[in-house]
Amino acid sequence: MHRIRTVLKKAFTPITIMLIPHTNRKSLSIRVPSVGILASIILWFIGTVYVFSIAIDALEYERMKQKLNYYSSQFIEMKSTMMALKKAEAEFQRLFSFKSKEKVLESLDTSDTGSIDMESLKQEIKLSMETIGEIKDYLSQQHDLYVSTPKGWPVDQGHITSPFGGRDHPRSGEYQFHSGVDIAAEPGRPVKATADGIVSFSGWSGGSGNLVALEHGFGYSTYYAHNKMLAVRVGQKVKRGDIIGYIGSTGNSTGPHVHYEVWRESKPMNPSNYLEGRS
Repeated sequence: MHRIRTVLKKAFTPITIMLIPHTNRKSLSIRVPSVGILASIILWFIGTVYVFSIAIDALEYERMKQKLNYYSSQFIEMKSTMMALKKAEAEFQRLFSFKSKEKVLESLDTSDTGSIDMESLKQEIKLSMETIGEIKDYLSQQHDLYVSTPKGWPVDQGHITSPFGGRDHPRSGEYQFHSGVDIAAEPGRPVKATADGIVSFSGWSGGSGNLVALEHGFGYSTYYAHNKMLAVRVGQKVKRGDIIGYIGSTGNSTGPHVHYEVWRESKPMNPSNYLEGRS
């Protein structure tokens, strides 16, 4: 309590401020509590910050206004240029509708129909082509991703006999992780690529029998096992729907089917998530 009284006493201890004029007038003394001077400094600081913030907002508003006016003028200029182009196009179409050179020359209107601002038009065309280029690049990337993403079934008229995930092995009976799906189908039916890619393996692979492996880009790989025959070679480019083998029962297999796996970034994915429609 004594400490609080001491602080309050110091805060309200008066400070004398003397104003001394440059004339013969008497000096003026003002007694102000210490806390009053501190409050004045704080209020001055707050007021200064507020004024600066208003000034910054006003400058930002002015910049936005200038940009809006610029874009508006550009739009008006482009609109007038396009109107002149359309008018010229209509005139050319009218002239070219005539069957002979004489008719074209007779019907030609040489009066001034308004000049085209070619420099402005060049700039507008340049900007448009840059925008079109960006859109084409984006669409090209999206197209590459689309054709590289596995989609559809690797075999027509097949059905899943063993899903992705944990299961009892059909031969040993031991519980194990199944990194793909088994799709049963009639022997000899074509096995098709589910995405564009390059053949990275095509041959015998132990328990997988005749195996085809495809690399698709964007981290995707697919595998097709137990084929009766193979229809592709290593390094060959394939498109989605191309035949890469034929349904068989080679390797460790209990019947004609294709063991189909989808991997992304070196991790096995559930192929059922990619079986949208048939390839």
